[in-house]
Amino acid sequence: MTKSQEVAYDLREQILSGELGGGEALPSESKMMGQYGYSRETIRAGVRVLVEEGLVVTGQGQGKYVREDYPPVVWNWTTLESRSRHANAVEGQTAGDQWASAVTEEGKTPRQDISVSIVEPPPHVRECLALPEDGLAVARKRTRYVDNRPYALADSYFPQELVVGTPLMEPRDVSAPGGILASVGLVQAKYRDEISVRMPTRQEAELLALPAATPVAEHTRTGYDSDGRPLRCMVTILPGDRHKILYEVSTD
Repeated sequence: MTKSQEVAYDLREQILSGELGGGEALPSESKMMGQYGYSRETIRAGVRVLVEEGLVVTGQGQGKYVREDYPPVVWNWTTLESRSRHANAVEGQTAGDQWASAVTEEGKTPRQDISVSIVEPPPHVRECLALPEDGLAVARKRTRYVDNRPYALADSYFPQELVVGTPLMEPRDVSAPGGILASVGLVQAKYRDEISVRMPTRQEAELLALPAATPVAEHTRTGYDSDGRPLRCMVTILPGDRHKILYEVSTD
């Protein structure tokens, strides 16, 4: 190993063993220079390796800190948004927004920042909703927090003509028995899910306060009525360090 690799290896072992805990500051550069007997530039190069690996983050000023662990939120997409879950909703427990209900059931506190606008949707959303080239969509964009920490971005798009005048136009949490769409006669009979894994955009990294080297999963769920007409396309950005996705699939 080079000298900088040696520094990175030793610090990495301390982090993985728990000797240096999440959120804890690394020793100062001066202290590490004395400990390892190497120059400041060598120490910085070793720490930079761990920043690139995502084990170390930069704090206020020049400080470096061990990356904090986020308690994972479990997404059971087998039942999330299912009609049976809506039908059996219990006020204060599973009623309302199904994501918030799932978070609450895990003993955590959910919160959402919501904005609503009429937009020209991104190309892949336009395709999912089968909109014409000049078609517009109502976009409900949400930043989702768990215990006041940003956990996910969830943007739902609806064909404009379907939801104008409904509660979905309101920039706040809205709910109805069976779901808002169903309450206005638009029942989602099936979903189509697409999942891709990639590095975040700069805007996503800023909104979610992502440390370096944090991939995200992009989950696109399109809901259709019984005739196959698309009613909604939801694009959710899930940082890889704070989510677990669960599916149960029948072999039939």
